Amino acid sequence: MRKTEEILEFDKIKEKWAQLALTEGAKEKIMEQEPCLSETELALRQQETTEARTLLEREGTPPLVSMEGIGTLVAVAQRGDCLTAAQLEQIEFSLTAVRRLKEYLNRGKELELSLPYYEENLDNLADIRDAIHVQIRSGRVDDYASKLLHTIRTDIQRTKERMKEKADAVMKSHKECMSDSYSTFRSGRLCVPVKKEYKFRISGSVIDKSSTGSTLFIEPAAVAKHSEELSLLLIDEENEERRILYTLTAMVADNGEAMARNLKTMEKLDFIFSKGKLSMDLRGTKPRINTGRRIVLREARHPLMDRETCVPQDFEIGDDYRGIVITGPNTGGKTVALKTVALSCMMAQCGLHVTCREADICMNGNYLCDIGDGQNLSENLSTFSAHITSVLDILRQVGPESLVVMDELGSGTDPAEGMGIAVAIMEELQKSGCLFLVTTHYPEVKEYAAAAEGLINARMTFDRESLQPTYQMVIGEAGESCAFYIAARLGMPEHMLRTAAKTAYGAGNFADGSGKLGEREEWERHLPKAQQMTVSGRRQEPVSRPKIQKKKEPSRKKDLSGKFRLGDSVMIYPDKKIGIVCEPVNEKGVLRIQLPDKKIWINHKRVKLHVAAEELYPAGYDFSIVFDSVENRKLRHRMERKFVEESIDLGER
Repeated sequence: MRKTEEILEFDKIKEKWAQLALTEGAKEKIMEQEPCLSETELALRQQETTEARTLLEREGTPPLVSMEGIGTLVAVAQRGDCLTAAQLEQIEFSLTAVRRLKEYLNRGKELELSLPYYEENLDNLADIRDAIHVQIRSGRVDDYASKLLHTIRTDIQRTKERMKEKADAVMKSHKECMSDSYSTFRSGRLCVPVKKEYKFRISGSVIDKSSTGSTLFIEPAAVAKHSEELSLLLIDEENEERRILYTLTAMVADNGEAMARNLKTMEKLDFIFSKGKLSMDLRGTKPRINTGRRIVLREARHPLMDRETCVPQDFEIGDDYRGIVITGPNTGGKTVALKTVALSCMMAQCGLHVTCREADICMNGNYLCDIGDGQNLSENLSTFSAHITSVLDILRQVGPESLVVMDELGSGTDPAEGMGIAVAIMEELQKSGCLFLVTTHYPEVKEYAAAAEGLINARMTFDRESLQPTYQMVIGEAGESCAFYIAARLGMPEHMLRTAAKTAYGAGNFADGSGKLGEREEWERHLPKAQQMTVSGRRQEPVSRPKIQKKKEPSRKKDLSGKFRLGDSVMIYPDKKIGIVCEPVNEKGVLRIQLPDKKIWINHKRVKLHVAAEELYPAGYDFSIVFDSVENRKLRHRMERKFVEESIDLGER
């Protein structure tokens, strides 16, 4: 599959797609994407892309962040190690991003989309965020993180000021002994710069000396009295800082599960929104998906080409014919046309929008390609042997659900033999029932396509006056290579053109003179034994092929009102949480569920019945016991007996 992606340049689409994602998890998921084979799953992927683009257009870019390293920091905290102030500040920034993303998604709920309800899976952990915000500033523990820390740091500052005053006093009273006019810290001690010859004039300890040895840095005795006090204060400061850091780290560790869920949801949303961003960048359109082996593209553009210069193509296959033979001049756009069709199908099957005005695309079990693009392939890979090896590999894998694209069918060998091989290959492709597009220059292959059932010719148009291709495909007509016409316009003499035409279209090829292919025995007998087996009786081992999983069409529209009942125990996907239904599905398909710590609204598609209410509770059970507060139940009981001048606080139902 990787080789096919490279041939079709889908790997370049992935690279462009990955650049629009922020998290490493989303980027990895993008690079691992392959065509989806489940019709139901593919419909969900396309819906995600459409809703993401709608949100981007209506609400702007979501406040997603990379969250890089957050999972590692949570693991460190849960292991019992202490996080640094800078690491805790990184946690705070990530929780702030979660809060902003929740606000963004909540605004999007007004659009009545499913995507914004991912907000329920995000927890901004306000207590942790606020605690870190108050106690950590600019990568260090803030002075006001605790009263004790503030007191200690105030005392440290006062002690340093007293030490500075003492040092300045020594320098002032012994100016002649000083080599400089300022004091300095050496090895954590406050020292004065004393000339070597006056060493014994200053009372104190020598801490360091200059590189020349002419200056000694002495800690005056008056300053040393405060050094011990400062050392003790610094130890107290460090202890208090570590206590604060350990407390905040423990809060992070205790909420590790919620933070891991935030990270997972952030990566999921990043992946979904990257699809919406790609759709906007490419000006894509949501395709219709079918399993009826039909591809219809209107004004299709190659997604990697400049939209201003790329000529849109209309394309259709599947209803009346399953194979198209494309002909036309060199550099006429045949290879681009092949790649445009295959890329559009592959992008759609990966849940992406396609670069078409309108598209109806079938799901394909596999994509098989043999494109010998001279601009991309080295000479040794474009030999006939390599070409045939690739073709035989395709024929071993092809099946009714395959899409096959082959460039320059039968090229690289004797034209007459190449034509025969091209026809044999197309016969095998027809037998398989696949959809296929091939390009060729052989006139006999065009004639074969015109006569064979289920095949049709197509041509790439060419302007004979300007000698330039127009890159338009016309289905239903055979094209010409225009080689003689181009040669004549460029000055080739007439006698050379006559010789070329006589050689090309005279007798001696495998035709019966009427312009149509002769009987198979007429040209097959010129082939060696091994080639005859390849053409008419190819033996191969059966291979298992991927199968498309079609969704089951509902017999009638479902009535959602009775899907879940009050008291049903349900499981919420994708996190597989268990909750109790406290409000059934409404007309928008949303129900309310009681979780252990809160009540949430959620779309019914993300909920599955776990245990029905009748299996959990007796008939006529009073659910207010589960969903209502004790105070409200008491008031309701009193109101049933007499009028009570109090109001029941319904709260969050």
